[in-house]
Amino acid sequence: MDVMTHSSTFLLPGNDHSSSVTYALVVLNQRLPRFTPILWDHAQVRVCADGGANRVFDEMPLLFPRDDALDVRHRYKPDMIKGDMDSIRTEVLDFYTNLGTKVVDESHDQDTTDLHKCVAYIRDFAPNLDKSNLCILVAGALGGRFDHEAGNINVLYRFSTTRIILLSDDCLIYLLPRTHCHEIHIQSSVEGPHCGLIPIGMTSVSTTTTGLQWDLTNTEMRFGDLVSTSNLVQGEKITVQSSSDLLWTISIKKV
Repeated sequence: MDVMTHSSTFLLPGNDHSSSVTYALVVLNQRLPRFTPILWDHAQVRVCADGGANRVFDEMPLLFPRDDALDVRHRYKPDMIKGDMDSIRTEVLDFYTNLGTKVVDESHDQDTTDLHKCVAYIRDFAPNLDKSNLCILVAGALGGRFDHEAGNINVLYRFSTTRIILLSDDCLIYLLPRTHCHEIHIQSSVEGPHCGLIPIGMTSVSTTTTGLQWDLTNTEMRFGDLVSTSNLVQGEKITVQSSSDLLWTISIKKV
């Protein structure tokens, strides 16, 4: 079975141009993580999902209290605003439109979430983007209404062959497809130690890990019985192999 490697180097400052990963950023309509400017700098395309544009407009200047707010808003201009346009404020839409941001109104499509629409665009249509090793970072994906969180997690499964990472100030979540063995390289300066492995939608008949305080050995996990929450990373590398898709989550340090 092929090995898929994972690393949260996108949480570290500095744009590593030697990296083989192509990052894209989607901003949702929840409070911006404090490290959003770092994600922005790593990304080659930045898309706001509807009211996510309000968050960039309102909250990016708060992350740079010594800078002029208008300068910050010009510096952090999204490439696209996409969604059903029921949340973005008129003055925010006008501001970014005047700066040249592309706006795509998909209010005719009420069967998919704004995140789904943005991921589909980045995966299938975004021009001049190397998609051979694409990773989509989603800021503001956790917190707020639980049904929104569940919808965002569902997008991980709808696009299971695309790397998508859901982020909040406190933690991140991504999918570990059962088609691969997984090596997770821990960036201990910015993440951990609390972590979890969670099966969604089906029983994991057998999961085996290394590198956790409470490792699993051919362990069955399912809701209503054992799931691996409040676990702890023990080293710099975690390995996971499972009979079903799992969600990996790890805490993000307040640094």
